[in-house]
Amino acid sequence: MQSELIVDVKPADVSIALTEDTRLVSLQKEARNIAYAVGDIYLAKVKKLMPGLNAAFVNVGYEKDAFLHYLDLGSQFSSYYEFVKTALSDKKKTPQLQRMKRLPDINKQGSVTEVLQQGQELLVQIVKEPISSKGPRLTTEITFTGRYMVLIPFGDKISISQKIKTTEEKVRLRQLIEAIKPKNFGVIIRTSAEGKRVAELNNELKTLLRCWEETIAKAQKATAPALVFEEESRIVGMLRDVFSPSFEAIHVNDADVFGQIKKYVELIAPDRADIVKLYDKAEPIFDHFNITRQIKSSFGKTVSFRSGAYLIIEHTEALHVIDVNSGNRSKASNDQETNALEVNMRAADEIARQLRLRDMGGIIVIDFIDMNKQEHRQKLYDHMRELMANDRARHNILPLSKFGLMQITRQRVRPAMDIITAEDCPSCYGKGTVQPSLLFTDTLKEKIDYLTGDLEKAGFIMYVHPFVDAYIKKGLLSLYRKWRMDAPRKFRIMSDQSLAYLQYRVVDAEGNEIDLKEEKDIDSSATKSKSKTKIRTKEKEE
Repeated sequence: MQSELIVDVKPADVSIALTEDTRLVSLQKEARNIAYAVGDIYLAKVKKLMPGLNAAFVNVGYEKDAFLHYLDLGSQFSSYYEFVKTALSDKKKTPQLQRMKRLPDINKQGSVTEVLQQGQELLVQIVKEPISSKGPRLTTEITFTGRYMVLIPFGDKISISQKIKTTEEKVRLRQLIEAIKPKNFGVIIRTSAEGKRVAELNNELKTLLRCWEETIAKAQKATAPALVFEEESRIVGMLRDVFSPSFEAIHVNDADVFGQIKKYVELIAPDRADIVKLYDKAEPIFDHFNITRQIKSSFGKTVSFRSGAYLIIEHTEALHVIDVNSGNRSKASNDQETNALEVNMRAADEIARQLRLRDMGGIIVIDFIDMNKQEHRQKLYDHMRELMANDRARHNILPLSKFGLMQITRQRVRPAMDIITAEDCPSCYGKGTVQPSLLFTDTLKEKIDYLTGDLEKAGFIMYVHPFVDAYIKKGLLSLYRKWRMDAPRKFRIMSDQSLAYLQYRVVDAEGNEIDLKEEKDIDSSATKSKSKTKIRTKEKEE
């Protein structure tokens, strides 16, 4: 199976698409300057205790107070808070955790009022980003994640990934980490550490320890609420979780991000550094690798998957609901039971892909086509478990109920990705009437004359819908050729699959977008709508 990563870097956000045999299986999208992301550490202040919930609301600077449950304080909270209190009381001297004596664990059945008080300052880490109307969820069990291991201050335990199967390797890694880790630090050894040398593990451990020391030093100088730790590069953080040395290629369309990713790959897999490739063509990178088309077909409410069968995917505040429909599928067999099993098995393939693709979490309820035979229901259940085995998010799958429903719980740490595939009309901006499409080429010509003449711009690219691009470039003496001959400066027109039919965008020679939207473009349709309304009102009065 050929796997590739395509990284689309834009000024406001970055998208990472994972493909297997050119088929999109995972898509991550994040703002480049996102706040309150999973893993960020804040110096925060307890705002309100809620004994009924056995939790506290904490001010981390977000518009909604963050939520900290008693169970998320961790068993080592006494040692943690003693250290934090010492560090914040003497800002000139940074305490050494290795020299500290650990205190007894707190009571697992205790109350939040026994250990926290209003106004108390804490170091907290985001474990769940703000979702809908809820603020972030927090923990005081601080962790620092690397490629090969996770460092846990105030712990002392060494845990090893269950995906490392051989006993000899587990013993080797445990002995190595025991020899190099400092006192009062726990370590979780990740799957990627398998077969790694002690020098590589030691280098990463030192890096994570430095992150811990810098976080404490920054917290001592900060005033709550304040961000005291975030990863150097959000893009590298996203890549770390999906990267595999088995990738055929990683394509990036930004030179700076290309450098960051290449440096990261050189660090963790030096022999694979050549898989990172800079994409420098004018065609949008997602269009070139057919990602845009797959996104448009995969993120709607209705998703077709084979022979007329389709899924309907609905989202609510509490759960996600997926309905499986056979549609107008031509039946290969007169046996309804066999036909239902075949549709359900293919639907399971697409559902497992959709869960990863949209990063759907929480409770997922799937309404499969009813099957009467127990062996068929068990076969579908086993097939879904097999498909979900490669899903990195923690999940639990229940067998089909007597109503034919399958229930899945999947770890949710970020809002589900919900990409709107329906397009707003670029001509009327939702007003209901559009400018004549026949005159759209005149609009484009006006913009080109304005750019090349009035603004004296050269080397810019105008992106249009593929149908419009094909129309203006048809024939030997095409409109495109005439426009280029008439213009005093050079420019190009290219297609962009992400654009609506009568939509365009322009980027200059440096890749910066030029805003050509004029007030008349927005107001003209609205004015027409108002005029019609007035005429109709007058007719009624008469």
